[in-house]
Amino acid sequence: MNARWMTLPLALGALGCTGDPELTEPVADCGAEALQTCVAEYGAAIASCYTDAGGPCAADDAGTTAALDTLSASLDACTVGALDEAATDARLRNACASESESLAWRTYGGPQGAAWAEADDGQRSCLSGAHAAATAFVADSLTAITDCDASGDCEATSLDNDRSPLRDTARDAVNAACGLLPNLIALDVPTYLERADQQIDCLAATVHDDDGLGLQCGPTFAQFEAPRGEWTQVVVDSEIWGTQCADGTDYAFQIRWAPEGEPLDRVLIGLQGGGVCLFEEDCAERLISNPGLFNALDDEPIESGIVSNDPNESAFANWTKVYLPYCNQDVFTGGGVDEVLGGTTVPRFGAVNLRAAMQMVRDALWAELDAEGGAGFRPDEVVALFGGFSAGGYGTLYNYHWMIDDLQWPRTAAYPDAGLALDNGSVFGVRGIGLLKVPDWGTTPYLPPYCFEGDCAVGEVIFNALSPRLETVPEQRMLVLTNPYDLIQQGDAFFGEDTAAFMNELRASYCRTKDLPGIDYYITSVSDKSTHVVSLRPELWSGEVDGETMRDWFERAIEMPETLEDRAEEADFVKLFEGVKPYPCEVAP
Repeated sequence: MNARWMTLPLALGALGCTGDPELTEPVADCGAEALQTCVAEYGAAIASCYTDAGGPCAADDAGTTAALDTLSASLDACTVGALDEAATDARLRNACASESESLAWRTYGGPQGAAWAEADDGQRSCLSGAHAAATAFVADSLTAITDCDASGDCEATSLDNDRSPLRDTARDAVNAACGLLPNLIALDVPTYLERADQQIDCLAATVHDDDGLGLQCGPTFAQFEAPRGEWTQVVVDSEIWGTQCADGTDYAFQIRWAPEGEPLDRVLIGLQGGGVCLFEEDCAERLISNPGLFNALDDEPIESGIVSNDPNESAFANWTKVYLPYCNQDVFTGGGVDEVLGGTTVPRFGAVNLRAAMQMVRDALWAELDAEGGAGFRPDEVVALFGGFSAGGYGTLYNYHWMIDDLQWPRTAAYPDAGLALDNGSVFGVRGIGLLKVPDWGTTPYLPPYCFEGDCAVGEVIFNALSPRLETVPEQRMLVLTNPYDLIQQGDAFFGEDTAAFMNELRASYCRTKDLPGIDYYITSVSDKSTHVVSLRPELWSGEVDGETMRDWFERAIEMPETLEDRAEEADFVKLFEGVKPYPCEVAP
């Protein structure tokens, strides 16, 4: 146990810390009680905004502000680990606010409160009751962790015994308050509380650094170490994370910490492509003809265009990089189910694999930054680009909300490349397949609580659902990339050989969504050959559309996001492709 210091008098003991070494004795984890009090008060303030004011709290809400100010006042020279007083205060304020807000967003339907806005009085009572029970579960569990750690002989097994009755109480309370929960936010009660339980561990890790507590979050839970400036493969422990590739092998990903002297908390994430198999015939054929599509252990990172390690090519060359292989043929949406397709079984674990990998990256980054000293790890200070290519582009659409809502890296921009998930207007298309496969793949609870029906598989539907949630900080944007002449994407979206129909829908969808807040486009103009995935191609990465290179456009999205403008051109597609119509909105010549 890591000792902290507090004043002897009980009146000050509740604060958890002091600055007078002559009146102190060691006690467990300064700031713990202040944090758990803040979580309870901040959660209550959020609930009041919904029940009394009818919706989400304003940025300057008096109740949430008071909870954070009380937290700061309670710290009184408290320091956690190697952090100084200012860094400790900033970390705990962020932990209280971000974890409380994440729980509320999961309950009420994002920062925009989408589920609440559409609910009737009975449904609102249901959501309020679930939120109250979950908030109490978090606060009471933090108290149990602090009490156990302070005892001096706390072990993970005994702590879990202390926490187990709290889980049972919370389950009964949520079931009693809100049996309709899956219909409102796509989560059944066990899953809803399991995710709150994960938050409890992350909250506790901000003030308790004893790995004997068995917390499955934070620097003491970091699963790997890696050298800086070199790619390292990390094999994920399936016993811990429940991960799996479709051929039954372990999931693995690649990480390259930023080189020495560069900030570690600038992170570029790339999701591998590789198509999709949907039915027995195509899945069985792919298993035989291309078994590498179902395995992650042999996948090597890409190093060109946006992900180049050459600073002369990419402004992100010296960022920390994470490469997430694709091995379940489910566009990174599978919720950990085995789909039986006649004589072929395909494990669909894509979303499980992605989220496990990113949580592992978070914990290792937390450990690395805390070891560096200074402000340590701050999730709200991480700047990230989260994107993917082809099937990985689809995966970006369906997982971006998790990066900002649950992982709580708010300064993350998404870049889906060649994965627009366009609707072909027929039953057999992205919309129809979504209606079929979202439940079959266990995907529903992995979609946003404000867009989880089958038609949320359509890119335009996701854009409309995400847009009201975006731009709570300027970097929150969906940076949509594509080339109009793209036979692979055309086939993936079930447009068959009708290139004109694909291009016309792409153009119409662009015009319908280009003015949505937080949705930005960069559409290249290669018309002489089908071009699939654009950000990895050096000639397109450094080429111009409407007077701006893709490289400069991306750099502006990070450095000056408020100034970003769409880049799309009419070019010569109408002339070269019979049946292609001009954009139904204004674009460059």
